[in-house]
Amino acid sequence: MLYRFLKKVFSSRYILLSLGLFIVGTMSLAAIFAPLIAPYDPTQINVDAILQPPSAAYILGTDNLGRDVFSRMIYGARISLWVGFVAVGISLSIGILLGLIAGYFGRFIDEVIMRFVDVMLCFPSFFLILAVIAFLEPSLTNIMIVIGLTSWMGVARLVRAETLTLREREFVHAARLSGAGTFRLLLVHILPNAMPPVLVAATLGIAAAILTESALSFLGLGVQPPIPSWGNILMEGKDVMGIAYWLSIFPGLSILITVLGYNLLGESIRDLLDPRLKQN
Repeated sequence: MLYRFLKKVFSSRYILLSLGLFIVGTMSLAAIFAPLIAPYDPTQINVDAILQPPSAAYILGTDNLGRDVFSRMIYGARISLWVGFVAVGISLSIGILLGLIAGYFGRFIDEVIMRFVDVMLCFPSFFLILAVIAFLEPSLTNIMIVIGLTSWMGVARLVRAETLTLREREFVHAARLSGAGTFRLLLVHILPNAMPPVLVAATLGIAAAILTESALSFLGLGVQPPIPSWGNILMEGKDVMGIAYWLSIFPGLSILITVLGYNLLGESIRDLLDPRLKQN
């Protein structure tokens, strides 16, 4: 069974899934084992090695304070992935809860919740995040919370749509007739069957959260130095782009590759879970 699964995953039909898994897995392992992989302390200043180009001693060069860019990139992966997972966890919790309530109870409750969703969707997410962050102290915790609180609307709509369909299914009616309460119906019978599209949304949401955190850090409203983040490394590189290209290229490529990996993974999971999109 394992052999057939691996053969299917790594066949040409699932090449995008394989590539997405490889990218996400590599970045995750690098973040987890950052203390073992990074050759230097990411915050250690070395005035004798300022803006050194990539070499055997410094694989990706050094920044304007002589810090090793490779070490900072590895530790920056921790920040980006942590923000992605926590922010998506917050958005999933809110979106699933409101989507289940709106879809199951319907009528007035559904109208109130969905009109609130419509109001939230009227505001461009990134500018809404900027507005909130401007009134808060820039910190990793605030970034994760704000991104999570402003990105749950799509999940709520997905779960509501699935719940509206599932609540009329025979197995839900049978469970209700057997004496199952509302709480059990929602958590045991409806939620598990509504999860496939939510799983896809969560995977794509991690990519969006990483992009948002990087943009905020680039603007100076995200993770604050000396804590390394791909966004603030990119920000430091913009002032010396003409003489230290590596400070802009490497964090930019890391953001691009990581977001691409999660997008490929999310699209592939969608194709696998939706029978209408499966190739014959």
